[in-house]
Amino acid sequence: MEYIKAKTIINRAKNNWWFGTVYSMNIYRGCNFGCIYCDSRSDCYQVDDFGRVRAKEDALRIIRDDLRRKDQKGVIHTGAMSDPYTPGEKSLNLMRHSLELINAYRFGVAIATKNTLVTRDIDILQDISKRAPVMVSFTITTADDSLAEKLEPGAPSSSQRFEALEELSEAGIFCGVIMMPILPFINDTEENVLALVRLAHEAGAKYVYGYMGLTLRNGQREFFYDQLEKDFPGLKEKYESLYGLKYQAKSPDSRRLYRVFRKECERLGLLHKMDDIAAAYQKDGFWAEQFM
Repeated sequence: MEYIKAKTIINRAKNNWWFGTVYSMNIYRGCNFGCIYCDSRSDCYQVDDFGRVRAKEDALRIIRDDLRRKDQKGVIHTGAMSDPYTPGEKSLNLMRHSLELINAYRFGVAIATKNTLVTRDIDILQDISKRAPVMVSFTITTADDSLAEKLEPGAPSSSQRFEALEELSEAGIFCGVIMMPILPFINDTEENVLALVRLAHEAGAKYVYGYMGLTLRNGQREFFYDQLEKDFPGLKEKYESLYGLKYQAKSPDSRRLYRVFRKECERLGLLHKMDDIAAAYQKDGFWAEQFM
């Protein structure tokens, strides 16, 4: 593992509307899951060679000092920029020890990941949840493992993620699915959306949060289009014609798909609105008042 220097690791979240989180944490920089649509490749984040994972040097001491200095308790979100369970985590245990510190200082945690390795830390997540909010989200974009291998070549299969979701749910962890991005002309079908919602329900998810499209920014757009040329011939031209340099590339069928999605979530008793999900995992008025 290559290491890079950092002054702080737990910072005030710029997007504190994201499931009611207050702080962000990125132990690693870069990701080697190779997802073709990853927004973190965008030039605005200034991460050179995004496919090469580096860890923050002396991360655990920095995290301890960051937590000790925080006057306000809050939920710490991790997984927005780089997956916290990168393959190197299996031996380094930086995420696991970070969770131990989060537990010791009585903060909450919201994890977004594609890696089934998160199940290794069920014991700590259970302990944190006795005193603070805990939420684990699996990003799953397709119910088809063969398609997932094209979209997310380095990540565990969709079916493996659903199995891990079920394990977390059975352990009493509040968990669910982030169903995004839904890529125009690739996985934006009613069949796929319904399959994802139903599989999430069967695995014990409490929620599915979806977006019927993707974002396209400089740096990310070029990488995405290169992958389209390789695995989906002809789609690059279709994207360029329809979206140009737009930031949001919504599915042409987004409105109907969202109606189908919402109706199925409601039928199965799954939360699908961010405010409702945040209120549910933060448990009671005290946490909601502290963190929202």
